Amino acid sequence: MKMRRWLMVMMLLFPLLLCGCGNTKTYDVIVVGGEPEGISAAVTAARNGQETLLVEDDDVLGGLMTLGELNFIDMCNGRDGTLLTRGTFEEFYNAVGGTAFDIPTAKDVFLQMVNNEENLTLMLDTTVTELIMQDKTITGVVLQQKGSTVKCKANSVIDATADGDIAAAAGAAYTYLGEDYGHRENVTGVTLVFELSGVDWQAVCSYLNGDDNPNTGATNKAAWGYHAESTAYVPQDEKTRLRGLNIALQDNGNVLINGFIIFGVDPLDAASKTEGIERGKAELAHIVPYLRENFVGFADAALVDTAEQLYVRESRHIAGEYQLTLDDVLENRWFDDTIAIGSYPVDVPPNARQLRGIILGNPDRYGVPFRCLVPQRIDGLLVVGRSASYTSLAAGSARVIPLGMAEGDAAGVAAAYVKEHGQSFREISQDGTAIAAIQQTLKAQGAYLEPWEPIQETVEQHWAYKGVKTLRSLGLVYGEYQNDYRLDEPITKAELTEMVTGLWQYYRNGSVLPFEVRPTCQGVLDAAMRIMNLDSEERLTDVILTAELQPYFANENKTPNRAEVIMLLANVHDFLQPTLSSIAVPLTEYERNANQNNAIER
Repeated sequence: MKMRRWLMVMMLLFPLLLCGCGNTKTYDVIVVGGEPEGISAAVTAARNGQETLLVEDDDVLGGLMTLGELNFIDMCNGRDGTLLTRGTFEEFYNAVGGTAFDIPTAKDVFLQMVNNEENLTLMLDTTVTELIMQDKTITGVVLQQKGSTVKCKANSVIDATADGDIAAAAGAAYTYLGEDYGHRENVTGVTLVFELSGVDWQAVCSYLNGDDNPNTGATNKAAWGYHAESTAYVPQDEKTRLRGLNIALQDNGNVLINGFIIFGVDPLDAASKTEGIERGKAELAHIVPYLRENFVGFADAALVDTAEQLYVRESRHIAGEYQLTLDDVLENRWFDDTIAIGSYPVDVPPNARQLRGIILGNPDRYGVPFRCLVPQRIDGLLVVGRSASYTSLAAGSARVIPLGMAEGDAAGVAAAYVKEHGQSFREISQDGTAIAAIQQTLKAQGAYLEPWEPIQETVEQHWAYKGVKTLRSLGLVYGEYQNDYRLDEPITKAELTEMVTGLWQYYRNGSVLPFEVRPTCQGVLDAAMRIMNLDSEERLTDVILTAELQPYFANENKTPNRAEVIMLLANVHDFLQPTLSSIAVPLTEYERNANQNNAIER
């Protein structure tokens, strides 16, 4: 027993002995973050001949998938069924047995993927305390493990932390939450996954497969539905909400539930996240009895535990050489420097202001440019995962793990290319020959990177599409899963109120609209004047109420269609936008918190 304990201690200390002993250990690549994206980056770098160090501050790998227990995978398949995220993600997917997986199995698979690579050193329970910088180039990290401090340098560093911590600390520009469309304080709800015993899986499958609802269903391992039952739940904590459930069966017969939202949690504040988990546990004392009483198959359900970590969907968005936009996603764009392909619906989760989630649209497929991984201002660094360079709304699709793992593969290959050719990441992002070589290596190693002809959605052919794009970029217009914007249907009072209130809050810093919106032509014009602070309808003419739109608004008592309302309100936004000081000025960590400067070794 003593011998086994001694061996375990030596296994934990071995990476430190390599890295420390008063000397600086040099690697080709350092990957910070044991999230799935970081595992992909480290494994791929090692497979491409790079001496690689993977650093994780927890005691297991897998992050959101293991400690957050998010084991119901958001897949990236094209409309023709093609799996678009292959490479290391497909290896993991096959090893765990599909979309819904067993948590202990996933932990073992991730660890095996890392341990199988002879060029890869893993350091768990290890924290990055400082960055080693030369001007604006990151050249290494200072680590702390079990009280020991060591330096490790590298030719390349890959930031695979969930929140882009390394890039932000190095001084990379970023936006926070939805500040790029006026929602910086509007924190997205987080999810606390919880585990139940006693759920009758056969009853769940029979119910969800037999309710004639195309949006619900079940397999032998996964189930999704119970939307009406969840919506009817009245929480004790007003800053929580139950939504339609994603349910995954575990090998031990228990189930994991993803569908419990908690509001008011600061994703960058550890104390706030801890408090959020405690609030969640308190609410579950009321939720579980409700499930037993109202959900088919849950009569004998009992709470086993909750996930150790929260499922946080959004925090920083690092500003890269290119920022993926919502239009890139929903217009199915291919880029010459595409290194990964996504397809997940643009899912904007509920938040403190908007207590229901929305689907802005559903792409067939879109490319993620290599430039999205290259942060502005900082060299020697790539960023992969949900904090890469996407706009907040584009991240509603691009944040999913399979796409981040495909980016991790690309980062690993790019790190090898940089080492071999002596170029920087920024230089190769502008070098077509380099990009083509990286793409070719990725495909040879299993990635799917087949270009496609432009795929035009039906809405793009509509005369009001320009207006759709404008208001969609603010999250005020959405086509849901079918990309149906119902442009030629009369607008409802609720829809009009949502659009007008959203514009009002954008230009009034979140203040509440102080009057009732009427779904008539005159009501729409009155709302436009109020937003623009005008006292005369005549001033709307030409600029807002254009010649194209004037016939649609001639009858003041008519209910206009969504198309003309969207176009008119888009014109309001376009007119006011130049007068608004920029909402999305990317800030550095220094500008947000000057004390961060002390955490970086120059």
